[in-house]
Amino acid sequence: MAPPLPEWIVTISVKDKSLQQKLASMVDKGEASAIALAHEIENKYLITDDLEARKLSIRLGLSIIGTLGVILRAKQEGHIDFVNPFLELMKQTDFRVSDDLHQPILRKANEV
Repeated sequence: MAPPLPEWIVTISVKDKSLQQKLASMVDKGEASAIALAHEIENKYLITDDLEARKLSIRLGLSIIGTLGVILRAKQEGHIDFVNPFLELMKQTDFRVSDDLHQPILRKANEV
């Protein structure tokens, strides 16, 4: 059984199930749900690293950001001091961070 979510996390269900189902024929179910929900609510960014979901989101007029972008923004806004420790932790998981992305992120974060 999964542990309870922290109280600052709010879950919202998609209202337009037909849009969600249509999107699920183009991307996986989780990404389809996120895109459908972002389409329904006023959001700043949809966070996704899935290439097909990113392409579809852009076609729908949504603003997107990836995990690396969130980490970089966290540093820029003073929420974290360094980006690199998070990138190193991510490398220890199944999340792939290519060197083509790693170095530019570190440069943008002024960590090289």
